[in-house]
Amino acid sequence: MTTKFGLIGGGVMGEALLSRLIDRGIYQASEVIVSEPQPARADFLAQEYKVAVTADNCQAFMQAKEVVCLAVKPQVFSAIAQELADAIDKGHKPLVVSILAGVPLSHLEAAFPQLPVIRAMPNTPATVGAGMTAITPGAYTHANHLQTAWQLFSAVGEVVEVPETLMDAVTGLSGSGPAYVALMVEALADGGVAAGLPRAIANQLALQTVLGTAQLLHETKLHPAELKDRVTSPGGTTIAGIAQLEKAAFRSALIEAVKAATARSHELGK
Repeated sequence: MTTKFGLIGGGVMGEALLSRLIDRGIYQASEVIVSEPQPARADFLAQEYKVAVTADNCQAFMQAKEVVCLAVKPQVFSAIAQELADAIDKGHKPLVVSILAGVPLSHLEAAFPQLPVIRAMPNTPATVGAGMTAITPGAYTHANHLQTAWQLFSAVGEVVEVPETLMDAVTGLSGSGPAYVALMVEALADGGVAAGLPRAIANQLALQTVLGTAQLLHETKLHPAELKDRVTSPGGTTIAGIAQLEKAAFRSALIEAVKAATARSHELGK
């Protein structure tokens, strides 16, 4: 069977994408090749997903007829690009999809001249199929390339298309956001313990409250402020808690966190 999808880098995010693509039948295992330099990791991917695995990035690039996904650390991008230079010169023109944080389209398109390139920014919930991915098309991409990228990342969650000028903001919000939410869950549980709850119960209450609230907002399309008002009765417990959050500048702290992460993403992309 023809190899259609090449994955360069078999780490956590690469595996998340691989597993969902195969599970959903978007690609058959026989249509996939993965390049992974670590022997133990390569053996695991081959056994777990029944895909072809190689240590040769050029082999993965050349065999993939439709899409090559770059899922390596940004620090090794230049080395990978040099490795693939000869393969690119041979006229092979797959869609190149990059999930490398901070690597702009200008760098990607310089490394893959005249190839269709899409820059993507997924986040860690993609590993459980609940991710948020922003995509930005390059100069040589067409509607069919965008459709392919939507299909790829829809396998691990939701997808939005944004101009590249907003990619740093995406990184600051959804890319770094899971850490903010994890911190909030931990703090909620700590508050429960401070109020007398056993740790295990406090953790369960905090996690399910955040999960359930997100699901409620998602399914009902309520504005967060409207949901907050529905829960907040006059002179009640919730408004007392909200007053303390406002006193501590909770909302302002989250806004500043997104802005700081956005600024750092911009610095790293230079």
